[in-house]
Amino acid sequence: MDAAARLAAYFTANPGNVGKVVDYNADADCLYHFDLTASNTELDADTFSDTARFSNWINKKLSDNNCRYGIGGYMEHRTIYARSAHFDTEDEPRRLHLGVDIWAKAGTPVYSPLDATVHSFHDNDNFGDYGPTIILQHQLDDLTLYSLYGHLSRASLDGLYVGKSISKNEKMGSFGDMEVNGHWPPHLHFQLMFDMQGKQGDFPGVCRFSEKEIYQKNTPDPQLILKFADAMNG
Repeated sequence: MDAAARLAAYFTANPGNVGKVVDYNADADCLYHFDLTASNTELDADTFSDTARFSNWINKKLSDNNCRYGIGGYMEHRTIYARSAHFDTEDEPRRLHLGVDIWAKAGTPVYSPLDATVHSFHDNDNFGDYGPTIILQHQLDDLTLYSLYGHLSRASLDGLYVGKSISKNEKMGSFGDMEVNGHWPPHLHFQLMFDMQGKQGDFPGVCRFSEKEIYQKNTPDPQLILKFADAMNG
């Protein structure tokens, strides 16, 4: 049984051990699914290249559809990363998204969905990068899992130290605004990893499409934890 199957089996056997990442209520909250691929012709380069304009576009979609949260992105091949040289490489640009994005207002609380210790944290302060980032480590019987939270507020890093214990459903931070979160519309990048590959405070959230199979084995679908209901398509 591979690591992803073991993780799914653990969650099936221990549903009470899994909490929330945001204050999402499946009975009351409507989710909007954002398509950030080339097939979404409504989102042009002029929009996603201008952070304020991009943010206004996101906010209007949520407001027009009466949705508190937007969702999407796991293994999505996105055109929007052309907005930042951070994702460019000499041979093949990075465009394949490895986590799930949760779009909502700046200041939205973020929680640890599992009992955890702080693995590492860092302010990845580059245009198009994560901004303030926290990585948690979870021990699930004999399986070690890591979770990454990117685009947080700078205050989210206050008082942290490696090894700090964080309980399931404990508030651990909040969404940052576009001035501090890597210059993105406010959202949370939530990602799971089995192997940190020696990295601290950072881990690729976007890879080359040619590396999909390699990364997919190490970055399972965050929906295993989120369990968000079907979102309306956008």
